[in-house]
Amino acid sequence: MTSQLNGSVLKAFKILDLFAAGQSELTAKETADALGINMITAHRFLHTLVHAGALRVTSRGVFRLGYMFADLGERVLQGDNLPTILQPILDHLARDTGEACMATEFDRDMAVCIAKALPDRPLYVDIRIGSRLDAFCTAHGKLWLAHMSPDDKDRYFKNAELTGMTDHTITDINALKAELATIRDQGFATNNGERERDIYALAVPITTQHGKMISALSVFGASPTTLDQNRDHLLAALQTAARAAQQVLYGKD
Repeated sequence: MTSQLNGSVLKAFKILDLFAAGQSELTAKETADALGINMITAHRFLHTLVHAGALRVTSRGVFRLGYMFADLGERVLQGDNLPTILQPILDHLARDTGEACMATEFDRDMAVCIAKALPDRPLYVDIRIGSRLDAFCTAHGKLWLAHMSPDDKDRYFKNAELTGMTDHTITDINALKAELATIRDQGFATNNGERERDIYALAVPITTQHGKMISALSVFGASPTTLDQNRDHLLAALQTAARAAQQVLYGKD
């Protein structure tokens, strides 16, 4: 399999990956240093990528991403294949945990269920595909808020009404912001009967290789045991599922 790989193509994508890691622009020297190649080779790769439309020159010796990636990004986002990709992972997660599971995306300040899987037992909590979940009082919603940029988070809180859905709902903005910081640090979020009194959930993010959240997975049910006695097993299963999703999204075995 390795003999079928083209080293030059891989190196070109390593250059593009520097932008994904946070670089807004690159020079030949920065490229050479990052990839461990000489300046002549770096120049050749950069100008080849310009010729292909992947990069553009903004000033002498300075390169930025080309606008072709805006088109490609739209194609990825509008392809609507994320639920199909995640469904087998959710099915396995439901079998492994014995709990209902779902995946979400974020739309207009709410988490939206895009896929689900149900456990093989007579009684369980269900959710409809397309259901919209308040961001401030659900595991998925808080996870999305925790991964927002500071500007997007400020915009959300400027318009948010933290209505007390149950006795467990966090309605104080400072307390919620503190929980979001904890969620970002620990890598998972919980819903302890905060939106509906008898619904409990545990959720983890699916991220790009550079940490941008693109979806989330959860297990949920009507028993607080979901969060308490079985938390370690459920969290480990969720994290394994999230890693599997990332590998599929990036085309890795």
